[in-house]
Amino acid sequence: MVEDDSLRPPEDSRHFFMLPQTPMDSGYYVYGELHKKPARGAYQYASPLMMTAILRVAFEWQAIDKRRFGVGDISIAGGGATPDHRSHKNGLQVDVRPLRKDGLEEGVIWSDSHYDKEGTKRLIEMFRTFAPVVQIFFNDPNIPFVKKMKNHDNHFHVELRG
Repeated sequence: MVEDDSLRPPEDSRHFFMLPQTPMDSGYYVYGELHKKPARGAYQYASPLMMTAILRVAFEWQAIDKRRFGVGDISIAGGGATPDHRSHKNGLQVDVRPLRKDGLEEGVIWSDSHYDKEGTKRLIEMFRTFAPVVQIFFNDPNIPFVKKMKNHDNHFHVELRG
C-alpha cells in the first residue's frame, strides 16, 4: 500500500506536527503571526504532549460550550528562537485567546466588555485538568492560579511539563 504524503500534516525535523488548521467541529480555531505578518500554522508545531493536550481540551470543551477557542503560537518548525518570542522554542508552550461573550473568533483583552471571564476561567481549568501544566500567564487578576506577565492581556500562555 502506498501512503499519500499529501494527507499527512506538516512535520518538522523534531518529528513534531503542525496543529491541524481548524478541522470541522474541532473546538478550536487558529490565529497568529510570524515576523508581524499573518501566518496561520507557521508557528504551530507542537510536541506530542502539547498536541495531545490541545486536542483533548478541544474535545472536552465541545461538550460544554458551542464557541471555539483560539490557539496561537506554539513553536516554529525545527524549534529555536524567533524575534517574536523568548519562549515557544520546544513545543511545550501555547498561547490561547480569552473567550468573548459575543462568540466572535477574534481577539479581546481581559478588561474589555466583550471578555467572558467565567468562560475563560473554565477553559483555563480544563488545561489544568487535562494537561501537566507548569504555569499559566494571564493578566486577569480575578482568575486564580495565573501569573501576571507583561503583554498577556489578550491571551493566556500555557506551559507544560516536558
